[in-house]
Amino acid sequence: MEIRKTLGTVLTLALILVLAACGGGGKEKQTASGADTPSSSNASPASPDASPVTPAESSDAQLEGDFEIQYFVGGYGDAWWKDVIAQFQELHPNLKIKQSAGPKINEQMKPRWIQGSPPDVVYIDGAGSNPRQMIEDDQLLDLSDWIGQATNVDGEKILDVMIAQPEQYGGKTYNIPLVFGSYGTFYDKALFAKNGWEAPSTYEEFLTLSEKIKAAGISPYIHTGVYPDYILGGFLYPAIISANGDDGQILQDMGDMKEGVFASEPVMKALNQLAETGSKGFIDQGAPALNHTDSQMLFLQRKAAMIPNGLWLESEMKNDAPADFEYGFVPSVTQSAGGKYVALPYTSTMAVAKKAKNPEAAKAFIQFVFTKQASLNWAEKTGALMNVKVDLESSSAGETAKNAMKYYSSDNTLVAPVVVFNADVFKVMCDATVALSVNKITPEQWAERVEAAAAKARK
Repeated sequence: MEIRKTLGTVLTLALILVLAACGGGGKEKQTASGADTPSSSNASPASPDASPVTPAESSDAQLEGDFEIQYFVGGYGDAWWKDVIAQFQELHPNLKIKQSAGPKINEQMKPRWIQGSPPDVVYIDGAGSNPRQMIEDDQLLDLSDWIGQATNVDGEKILDVMIAQPEQYGGKTYNIPLVFGSYGTFYDKALFAKNGWEAPSTYEEFLTLSEKIKAAGISPYIHTGVYPDYILGGFLYPAIISANGDDGQILQDMGDMKEGVFASEPVMKALNQLAETGSKGFIDQGAPALNHTDSQMLFLQRKAAMIPNGLWLESEMKNDAPADFEYGFVPSVTQSAGGKYVALPYTSTMAVAKKAKNPEAAKAFIQFVFTKQASLNWAEKTGALMNVKVDLESSSAGETAKNAMKYYSSDNTLVAPVVVFNADVFKVMCDATVALSVNKITPEQWAERVEAAAAKARK
């Protein structure tokens, strides 16, 4: 999935979480599974299940002129986009809306961005997209003041209904997270019920459960060693934040490569948790050599009971799961009793072009889509989550989306900050984490290696 790789790709490119057809997973997979949508077309008629719209919901009934929307079509498909754009068109009949979309749209539109003739609003996702680069190239409008006060068409402050807040670049906001996902630990509800096991809510419960699973002849925990993003986002980063008193600032300090942070007490405590999990034989010893497909297949075959992964997992493996397989999900398993769950996010964002010809329509469109109804519609059409808190229980969204949203809408879940890592430091951290997971190095050696890489990068 491409978002599966978002954390890795983004971090390794000095972008960021989140991010892999995963509903928001790896870029390559999204492209491969994306619909072959023409790169440019007029707004489609409203779909039969489009939510009714009334002029009263419009933020500005007088919008007019040309208005162009660019969006990548990948694992999420384009049904939601066509639906919501048709509704927006109905509210603003004087707008001439143009959709520029498709699995290769980022490459197709690149010359226009370079030449200074971009679309008005852009959904930044998929192969060839790089939000940080767009900001550094001065292509996106500074939305800092606007988003701070902006309300959606239901009168709610957009920032208040978001699960994850916009990432700051030099203290400014240029893009707004539309799609939300996170890493976490997945398990099979059916397998757990059969054996009388309960999903862990603390690290001690995780260890106790893993001992029972191991005694039953099943690997308690397997991860994707070829893509260390999974175990970093699903285990180590949450453990570090929990050890820091549920304060996500330490992850930002790591991204900023503050001297000594990689050997700090919270980091060392988390590293010792990973080392302990490995030394007790709870981590599959073959994990370092496994790619995402192999590790996920072993999980679905019930040869491993738990796996750190992203919310795209159910969608990505829908053709491989046994008929009686039931996806269970918890954001983290490393917190102490009384501590919060920690969700490591990956996001795909929306932005307004700095040279947009109709910036007011672009802002109005953002206000139109950041609503609970649009979020519900997204979950039902894509199986993934939009970055707006909404009750999905009575919806037709998938079980993974419903379970995850319960956590993200709860005060007992901390959504970690989106962090940018230096590419060289991140590579060393990835390699060291995989080695530590199977006890080939010690926590102290992990800290030494990563601190050395950070010191080199600082110079």
